[in-house]
Amino acid sequence: MKLSEMRQTLEERGILLTKALGQNFLHDANQLDRIVATAAITKSDRVLEIGPGLGPLTERLLKKAGQVLAVELDKRLVEFLKARFDGVTALRLVHADALEFLRDTQTDWTGWKVVSNLPYSVASPILVELASAPKPPEKIVSTLQWEVVKRLLAKAGGKEYGILTLLVTQRFQPVTSFRIPASCFFPQPSIDSGCVSLQIRDPQPLPHPEVKHFQTLVKLAFSQRRKMMSKLLRGRWTAEVVQRAMEECGLSALARAEQLTLEEFIQLTNRLNS
Repeated sequence: MKLSEMRQTLEERGILLTKALGQNFLHDANQLDRIVATAAITKSDRVLEIGPGLGPLTERLLKKAGQVLAVELDKRLVEFLKARFDGVTALRLVHADALEFLRDTQTDWTGWKVVSNLPYSVASPILVELASAPKPPEKIVSTLQWEVVKRLLAKAGGKEYGILTLLVTQRFQPVTSFRIPASCFFPQPSIDSGCVSLQIRDPQPLPHPEVKHFQTLVKLAFSQRRKMMSKLLRGRWTAEVVQRAMEECGLSALARAEQLTLEEFIQLTNRLNS
């Protein structure tokens, strides 16, 4: 779907896109093809697409995948997609809030791939939800604001390194990324976007029951970024428990959260909850 076709469709149907829903549609064919190629989809794949919009990515996914599940919140777009892909049995279209859908369905996503132009307004929570799933997908390939991509790729000590970095990368390993100019979207956002590919870690560094403990630790540790982590953790564990755990992990009592690597946070989670 070219930009001119996208404009015409929206105009004919009287659809005004809203910032509240994070509706910035990717229309550049080269970028769409690049995203699909990055996902390396085959006919044996099941693909989850969140926020299909007018379906330019959906169309490409259907040519490659065996099954596509598309979740769209905007009822006006759902009606358009139903008409556009009428009779396409490989597509299951769901009218729902994607975040609520992920939380409520408790689907086994094992073996699935998520390929999406995620709505900017809910992209980070959706990534965290997928990374928190009891049985997460094997791969996520998604367009995001470039600032979010940088946070996912960040290393300990960097200014972008933080809660999102850790909550997502404890389950997924960032593999590759590329930048997408703002001009490739309609309406054109004020900042550039990017596509990132995340591959499930195998084996998983934490069993699923421990993921909640890890999340609690990370959120507490970053609750006041410039404070010593040992003091922040005393809101949940005693000073003695915190001191012993940090010593066993070889961590300084003066350390701040941004200085700890993913592996050190995992190790500390195990120590504090042993």
